[in-house]
Amino acid sequence: MGRAPGLLPFPPMPVEIDIAKVARLARLALSEEDLDRYREQCEVVLEHAARVQALPTDGVAGTSHPLPRTNAFREDRITECLDTEEVLAQAPDRDGDFFSVPKILDEQ
Repeated sequence: MGRAPGLLPFPPMPVEIDIAKVARLARLALSEEDLDRYREQCEVVLEHAARVQALPTDGVAGTSHPLPRTNAFREDRITECLDTEEVLAQAPDRDGDFFSVPKILDEQ
């Protein structure tokens, strides 16, 4: 993997993140090959962050969005609802006035 293109002027940043510890905390079983690959990827990300941080930003106004933002809310309007029977008639399965779906989570 190595260094990303265009990052040569900066010395390699030491990756001080214990990738194996993070993987254990996330309950991920990673091979040594995976750990090495993620360590290299982390180094590339940190190098890029260092390049961004090194940019001359004196006199540049901070911004969180490039365009002025306006309130996009609209006034609430009461409209006619869909008919329950018509909607449930199109469902593959129902339980009374409700959609019936397969259980996907076990209760613990």
